[in-house]
Amino acid sequence: MGKTPGRGAVVSLQPITAKTVRQICGLAIAERQRANVSANAWSMAEAYFQPAAWFRAVYADECPVGFVMLYDTSLENAVPHPDYPDEPLILWRFMIDEAYQGLGYGRQAISLVKEHARTKPDVTQIVSSYVPGPNGAAGFYAGLGFKETGRTLANGTENEIILDL
Repeated sequence: MGKTPGRGAVVSLQPITAKTVRQICGLAIAERQRANVSANAWSMAEAYFQPAAWFRAVYADECPVGFVMLYDTSLENAVPHPDYPDEPLILWRFMIDEAYQGLGYGRQAISLVKEHARTKPDVTQIVSSYVPGPNGAAGFYAGLGFKETGRTLANGTENEIILDL
């Protein structure tokens, strides 16, 4: 796995392989955040049955620190997301491990997602959502330039706030 990265680490998005899947599944957010984000193992299981899923591990130098998954309707056999039928690219899942939060890796990873989105000809925005509350990601997303759309998404007992960038 390499040494523990510091603030100056180079962040990259890397494919998850048979060698790295256990490490990525072992990444976890803080207990207080768990109601807001699906476990990486669950997300990867969904991805293998969803043609629109594009997912990567977030690395800081050589160390896995997070996970990102997009819903990309430009991928082969992809269909529009039922909750976002008019959106070609959705930031579907995103997490940074509890031990690596606050070091800027999340911001850098989203910057890489934005670079990836720019390669898609039909993408003019990235849509996402968050669970509101004291442990939600509202401030994180607002700091990246995401804006609330005024729409919500029913998700179990919560109504997620829909954002776009």
